[in-house]
Amino acid sequence: MKKNCLVYLILFQMISLGVFAKTDTLEIASTKMNKTYKAAVTLPKSYENSQKSFPVLYLLHGGIGHFNDWLAKAPDKNLIQNLADQYNLVIVMPEGEVFSYYIDSPVDKNSQFESYIVKDVITKIDKTYRTIASKNGRVITGLSMGGYGALYLSGKYPELFVAAGSMSGALNPDLQGWKLPKEATENLRKAFDAIIGSYNADPKGYEAYSVVAMADKMKTNGVSLIFDCGTDDFLIEPNRELHRRLVFNNTPHDYSERPGGHAWPYWENSLYYHLLYFSKVLKSVNSGKY
Repeated sequence: MKKNCLVYLILFQMISLGVFAKTDTLEIASTKMNKTYKAAVTLPKSYENSQKSFPVLYLLHGGIGHFNDWLAKAPDKNLIQNLADQYNLVIVMPEGEVFSYYIDSPVDKNSQFESYIVKDVITKIDKTYRTIASKNGRVITGLSMGGYGALYLSGKYPELFVAAGSMSGALNPDLQGWKLPKEATENLRKAFDAIIGSYNADPKGYEAYSVVAMADKMKTNGVSLIFDCGTDDFLIEPNRELHRRLVFNNTPHDYSERPGGHAWPYWENSLYYHLLYFSKVLKSVNSGKY
């Protein structure tokens, strides 16, 4: 009896101190696709015993992936929880399917993930959790396809995000500068044609979906930017080109290259840099409240 009481006491103390980690799996309906997708939501340990509102990081997965990639595939399985705890923010990992690029496809009505993220997901998160439900409480980043999505969405909707990032971002669907074998390039061209339209028929139509081409828009929208790419990554040239354009038009941004390729060890390491950058931005815009 005494042993059971001791166990219950320890459990109560652990709950009171917020020791238990918490990641929810939330179902979020898409109004445009008429379908429900899952999102993983990791809460900091401080959330349970606090009444304050928390900033949110939207963390996007890459191509051929799903919403739980950051939890299941990162080498450190405690990565997301540890970062949520360290920086006292909510980390939301929404579904983007295997090749949506987080855009509203003009040719596939079943791939409308731009509207899904900026309308359905954000609305659901702000209604479900205690969040700073404004631009100053939201940041977004992701890897590869998710890096593209983060910069594309923040570039189009600067009223929603105070800062954005990209890790190994696939920043230009026209594939210019991508260093891939011929067969892989052909397969990717078919995949992009399926969500944007035929590149060969209308190459200029792809400019509206190029993050590299958004450099001038980034200069005026006021979103703080951080992006990076591994020196051995097949996407290094598009990232360098975006950096060059932002330097040319005097847009403040944080750009870096580090050894590494298109792989999880690189992205896991990169996320630490992004969270440090985001925490500084969030603190500066929230006047010490965060």
